[in-house]
Amino acid sequence: MNAILDFAPALLFFGVYYLAGIYVATGVLIVSLFLLVGVYWLRERRIHKTHLITAIVAGLLGGLTLWIRDPAFIQYKPTAVYAVFALALLISHVVGDKVLLARIPQKTFVLPDAVWRKVNLAWAGFFAFCAVLNIYVAQRFSEETWVQFKTFGFTILMFVFFIAHVPFLRQYLPEE
Repeated sequence: MNAILDFAPALLFFGVYYLAGIYVATGVLIVSLFLLVGVYWLRERRIHKTHLITAIVAGLLGGLTLWIRDPAFIQYKPTAVYAVFALALLISHVVGDKVLLARIPQKTFVLPDAVWRKVNLAWAGFFAFCAVLNIYVAQRFSEETWVQFKTFGFTILMFVFFIAHVPFLRQYLPEE
């Protein structure tokens, strides 16, 4: 259920883009991301930092898109969000006693610190790659292609990257 809820703003952006264009879709994206933060607050009484960061970046860059009437700003939202995630993961290697991913409450994986550090670094690299890839797609392809890639391409890439970890982390999965 959470995965569908988390993906809803992207799907709304995608659908509204085809119905009403980039500017209306940008407004819908901003509103839906802040609503997502609110829904999680109401359900869990906590703010998900990733959702809040994404909503704030969308509000800033989407707001510029709407104010200046230039879609380039919203096209750089994924780059800004992925760059923030990559930096946060990298900084956690030198700040604190555990890397960022190891600080997330663990239900599935219990990994040694050395493995968490490798996984954390791999995700930092992945997010940095996505940040650069978004710029490439936004600058080299049509707006419509970027919308499609932003909505589905990054989701597929993230899923594939996550699944690629399974062979390396299988030994740490709890036995049922």
